[in-house]
Amino acid sequence: MLLEVESIDSFYGDFQALFGVSVTVAEGEMLAIIGANGAGKSTLLANVAGLLRPASGRIRFDGATLDDVPTHRRVSLGISLVPEGRRIFSSLTVNENLLVGARTRRAGPWTLERVYGLFPLLEPLAARAANALSGGEQQAVAIGRALMSNPRLLLLDELSLGLAPIVIDALYAALGEIAQEGTTVVLVEQDVARALATADRAYCLLEGRVSLQGPAGELTREQVAGAYFGQA
Repeated sequence: MLLEVESIDSFYGDFQALFGVSVTVAEGEMLAIIGANGAGKSTLLANVAGLLRPASGRIRFDGATLDDVPTHRRVSLGISLVPEGRRIFSSLTVNENLLVGARTRRAGPWTLERVYGLFPLLEPLAARAANALSGGEQQAVAIGRALMSNPRLLLLDELSLGLAPIVIDALYAALGEIAQEGTTVVLVEQDVARALATADRAYCLLEGRVSLQGPAGELTREQVAGAYFGQA
């Protein structure tokens, strides 16, 4: 397994957000993490990326524990996060944002040319400040910035949140090309139907616990609804 999350508990101060969560991701796999708001999806990704540290349990990447590995070192190992809300550098241009992602760069296929090829709408905007972009354009920049480090594991937090359907279609098309390069993807998504149609496997979180897991194509609507809403 490329990523192994083993029985982690995670807190924000006194508030416990994850309870014994275990997740595995094979190399080259696309994994969907679904669940309602507050289920712990973003908290899980934050622990993998190193923005939070689990109070108990273990996270392993390619067999090595990440316990004492800071966030920037995780990027150099091949873990890259596209956070919810994108969080690009608004005062920098599109091109500058992408180059920031290359500062901790591994060997691999993703270059400025490749990113602009993946998102052709960005190339004419290369010199434009990021705060002048639409939400979809900003999301493309955020993904491109993450790809510039040539990650083995790409963590995408709420890919489609707040975006128009035509933009979402373009992002998911790009996601297919990213997967074809062999990049392992963990996708947090509230659009359950889209996530299950795209992913190889899925986990559902409910109130900080895993309520369902399995091959995405084999999970029934009833199973997903029960796990999502906590219905028997």
